[in-house]
Amino acid sequence: MAAKILANLIVMGSGILARAVVQAYRQALANASKTGIAQETLQNAVRRGSKVMTEQEARQILGVTEQSTWEEIVQKYDNLFERNAKNGSFYLQSKVHKAKECLEPLYQQQKDQGTAA
Repeated sequence: MAAKILANLIVMGSGILARAVVQAYRQALANASKTGIAQETLQNAVRRGSKVMTEQEARQILGVTEQSTWEEIVQKYDNLFERNAKNGSFYLQSKVHKAKECLEPLYQQQKDQGTAA
């Protein structure tokens, strides 16, 4: 009999807790839409979902600064890529490759502007 009462209390308590969580989530969404946070969150989700790497993230992965030359970036890329090819992970190797691909157009533009001037 005690087990039945205990089970009943657990079921009722979890139902009440679930309703409270749903209500809190709805309230949070309503508050977010009033303050504009919902749009920002949605934009961040789209940005993350598209898997586009930012310039800052690419520089951080390769360990270079904005003042670094293209040759330095290629040297860092080769070093990190080879390290991860031998005894690293494919995930890190792909991150290093994406970082180089992200920075390549920026330096290509600078090179084109330098020759045009």
